[in-house]
Amino acid sequence: MRKIKKGDEVVVVAGKDKGSRGAVLKIGADRRVLVEGCNMAKKHVKPNPNVGEAGGIVEKEMPLHISNVALFNPATGKGGRVGFKTLEDGSKVRVFKSNNEVVDI
Repeated sequence: MRKIKKGDEVVVVAGKDKGSRGAVLKIGADRRVLVEGCNMAKKHVKPNPNVGEAGGIVEKEMPLHISNVALFNPATGKGGRVGFKTLEDGSKVRVFKSNNEVVDI
């Protein structure tokens, strides 16, 4: 089980976009996450008439290392560290270390 999953809302804690929030779009095998609207870069794209793609300069999200993001805690309003806890029924859930609130519902 991972501490950060696809679809989680995270806060960037380091880098040029420090403090910005967004949803996790993808997690790569090399422990890099793609966060919606963060770490934007301009890429030059060649036109492809077969697909109908126009060429030009496109802004797209680039991946961040997973250590540079923290899961957003709505109770405190900022990023928080995550741990694991086993419930009475035997299921394993993620909890915030600061206030022991369950992340997974």
